Amino acid sequence: MVKTTLVVGAGTMGNGIAQVLAQAEKEVRLVDVTDEALRRGLDAIESSLGRLVKKGRITADESAAARDRIVPSTDLEAAAGGVDYVIESVPEELELKREVMARLDAVAPEHAVFATNTSQFGISAIASATARPDRVIGTHWFNPPPIMKLIEIVRGIGTSAETLATTRELAAACGKETIVCQKENQGFVTSRLILLFNLEAMRIVEEGIASVEDVNKACVLGFNHAMGPLDTLDLGGLDTTLFAAEAMTHHYGDRFRAPQLLRSLVNAGRLGRKSGHGLSDYREGQSS
Repeated sequence: MVKTTLVVGAGTMGNGIAQVLAQAEKEVRLVDVTDEALRRGLDAIESSLGRLVKKGRITADESAAARDRIVPSTDLEAAAGGVDYVIESVPEELELKREVMARLDAVAPEHAVFATNTSQFGISAIASATARPDRVIGTHWFNPPPIMKLIEIVRGIGTSAETLATTRELAAACGKETIVCQKENQGFVTSRLILLFNLEAMRIVEEGIASVEDVNKACVLGFNHAMGPLDTLDLGGLDTTLFAAEAMTHHYGDRFRAPQLLRSLVNAGRLGRKSGHGLSDYREGQSS
């Protein structure tokens, strides 16, 4: 049974995962490279817990107890001592993930499971940085982790049945549902599905069939999506979408080829919300 967990990376995904584990009554060690990064992560957790209290989903005492279970640290090696389960949530850079896994492998207990939170990299490529590929697995969490119910589990070539079972048990303890991607592939299950859908939504706009607003409205009201696909692309960053589309095209061919509209927007620096302008205009007083 998993009792002590380690989350590496206190960014948007990492602090959300740490919160979920703490609310599931797990001891959580949260590691990042600077005290400032940890402070931002802990502040985000405080804000998230506060919203849950305000909405009546948890009590003030439960919020305080969850926060008390999270121990911040900038010392990865020290934090890895005695842990049962590690979730790596550092930026999506393959060599960085491999480096973190190698460092963890040198100090974590033999029984510890290493999960990598990735939406694109091969699990076996990350696992090969360790001497325990049977205990390495992919866990693709969705943003924001405290709200989204799904965790996509991805097996590497060497991932054992025991590691898969432990991961599913931990997810269930956190109140999450899981799907299992049984074979490594670019994009797993969910990224392949959503990217095709989102690129086709953009092609509809590119072809002049419907406006951005109407495509988003169709999906929200007709399909009961929480957010329209084009709003989702702007939120995540159009440069990120282009990068993903090019990687998927390399593996699967033209069905993932990026529309010219996407390339043009990225070339123009219109990357979405983070630049103030993407498929829609987010600058003050503007609309599109």
